[in-house]
Amino acid sequence: MGIYGVVSNAARGHVVTTILIAMVAMLLTAVSYGRMARIYPSAGSAYTYVGHEIHPMAGYVVGWSMLMDYMLNPIICVIWSSAAAQNILPQVPYAAWVLAFVILLTGLNLLGVQASSRVNALLALGMGIVVVVFLGYAIRYIALVARPTGYAWLVPFYDPARFNAHLVLHGTSLAVLTYIGFDGISTMSEEVENPRRNIMLATVLTCLAIGLLSAVEVYVAQLSWPAAVPFPENIVDTAYVQVALRVGGHFLFQLLNATLLIANLGSGIAAQFGASRLLYGMGRANALPRGFFGAVSVRNNIPRNNVVLLGLITLGGSFLLTYEKGAELLNFGAFIAFIGVNAAAFIHYKFRSREKVHFPAAIPLAGIAICTFIWFNLSRNAKLLGAVWIIVGLLVYLLMRGRRAADSTIEDAF
Repeated sequence: MGIYGVVSNAARGHVVTTILIAMVAMLLTAVSYGRMARIYPSAGSAYTYVGHEIHPMAGYVVGWSMLMDYMLNPIICVIWSSAAAQNILPQVPYAAWVLAFVILLTGLNLLGVQASSRVNALLALGMGIVVVVFLGYAIRYIALVARPTGYAWLVPFYDPARFNAHLVLHGTSLAVLTYIGFDGISTMSEEVENPRRNIMLATVLTCLAIGLLSAVEVYVAQLSWPAAVPFPENIVDTAYVQVALRVGGHFLFQLLNATLLIANLGSGIAAQFGASRLLYGMGRANALPRGFFGAVSVRNNIPRNNVVLLGLITLGGSFLLTYEKGAELLNFGAFIAFIGVNAAAFIHYKFRSREKVHFPAAIPLAGIAICTFIWFNLSRNAKLLGAVWIIVGLLVYLLMRGRRAADSTIEDAF
């Protein structure tokens, strides 16, 4: 729902189509994640798979790209939440909301406040109820007001008057944000019964459920607000709640706006926490300066330096980026990881493993091809900025490796 308006304007409608194309790429990648989780059950992550199966340098590039994702996630969450908060109190400036939410995210992470699994389950239940309520209002609006007939029911999938293949693929490169996070399932191998079967099943079913539910949500939204009337720039980030206003009035508008606001803040808190831990791990491994990034608070074991640094990055990024540009950059890093995992699965199961699996080459190669094709349809600026980020990461890697070599030489001398 959060990315809906941006994708709709970018793809001239056709949001359903972008969601479904992205789902194919993610399902293929999910299979590769599930297969690699069998091989590395205790350290399931893209940079582990790529580093072991391809090359440590390639694994570092994937890990560095994932770090960019973690850093951008709270930025786009703050951007969206600030726009949503202005829907509630428009008299409060955007900058004030940004500052308030950055302080909230950073403060909670400095205190070590994390939602329990029970709280998360209750939030998920509440959000699920809101989705059902929205769908009920939307179906009633479509039946009584919009009243599409004939081919109008298929226009959200393909509108011959507005279809442009390049724009649809560009929209797909944005719509992948819908699925970001499914890969985290591969890190849970040690907590799952029969992980060789269930990690694969859970990853694939998660992508399938996300894709189908999202397709239904955007399908009814497109029938309610036809793409021939694009979203104005000032409401494009929160376009879905504008659809809610049309189909259900101010009650549904405020309900959905508040629900998505809470969801984005929760996601931002978790992403900032994950990024601080990832920086801590890289610092502890001497991939980043250990004195700063590898330090933790004695009182609550929180990597305080990293949390504060990420808070400052989130604050600056929320003013420098738009929601669309932040999402594109995030997807740039995600695609690097997805392509890398598919490549690792191909190399392992095609050339190294004695375990027989179905289509050991076809599935990962198809995943590489589709992910690469979508990746190329990111905007030029996103690819340039992403390339700069990777170059910076390689320079950091070479600098830290040179420092370790120098330290080793000094130790040998003594």
